[in-house]
Amino acid sequence: MTEETKKEVHEPIYGKPLPLTGLADYQKGSIVSTRIIQKSIGNVTFFAFDEGQELSEHTAPFDALITVYDGEVKVMIGKEWHLLKAGDAIILPANVPHAVKALTQFKMMLTMIRS
Repeated sequence: MTEETKKEVHEPIYGKPLPLTGLADYQKGSIVSTRIIQKSIGNVTFFAFDEGQELSEHTAPFDALITVYDGEVKVMIGKEWHLLKAGDAIILPANVPHAVKALTQFKMMLTMIRS
């Protein structure tokens, strides 16, 4: 069973260096997320996925950008799978089914733009 742990950054972070990969640590059998920014126009969330963890197929009404910081992941957009590794990014178009499956432990930042 997948467990998801959610946290938020509570201390002031504006104008300070932010150690992204330290915002979410790997946990066995889990997905850990830390919300960095939440605004009416969009969110920025950092994730750490244990190997084999996934977000099942779903849609969102807004475009989103996945940026991979560590590991390897398969991302499905429509019916097409894409392999991403550290340093890669991909845009998830609004209203198109997508899914995420961790091939190894991996970390990503998800930036969702609401407009």
